[in-house]
Amino acid sequence: MSVDEYLVWSETNPGRCELVRGEAYATTPERVVHAEVTAATYIALRRGIRAAALPCRAMPDGMTVRIDDSTAYEPDALVHCGPRRDANSAEVPDPVIVVEVSSPSTRRTDASEKPTGEFRVPSIHHDLMVDPDRRVVIHHRRAGDGIETAFVQDGRLRLDPPGLELAVTSLFEEP
Repeated sequence: MSVDEYLVWSETNPGRCELVRGEAYATTPERVVHAEVTAATYIALRRGIRAAALPCRAMPDGMTVRIDDSTAYEPDALVHCGPRRDANSAEVPDPVIVVEVSSPSTRRTDASEKPTGEFRVPSIHHDLMVDPDRRVVIHHRRAGDGIETAFVQDGRLRLDPPGLELAVTSLFEEP
């Protein structure tokens, strides 16, 4: 199915799914640590946006990011800048930052397939994979014509654009 068909289909089908090459895949249930790190990451993004007084919004999991006509992901968190999206939309077409909190069942996909697809979206400048088990953030970012990758375990994470700075430890705090 196409992303447009998927968005209509998802309105009447319970549970979280992602569309990959035209096929809807249910996501696996989350572990407590995954849910806690997802919440902490969303809170850290919101606080960072407010502290920097940026015209951006953090969104929790459940929002759809269209990769192409037949693939759409639902990151665990994202940031988009500019005007507030239509309150009834399930899609964010122009995120600047996307975040995946990895789990044992998704680690390989989150580390390879998703960043490759997500960087096909012109607005995405940062792809963060937050690993709650290893307490590390894998930060992929646009750099000129390529992508740079850093493994960050402490200190501050600079996400520019949009001009956001986060303490790495804030992504792992209990919400």
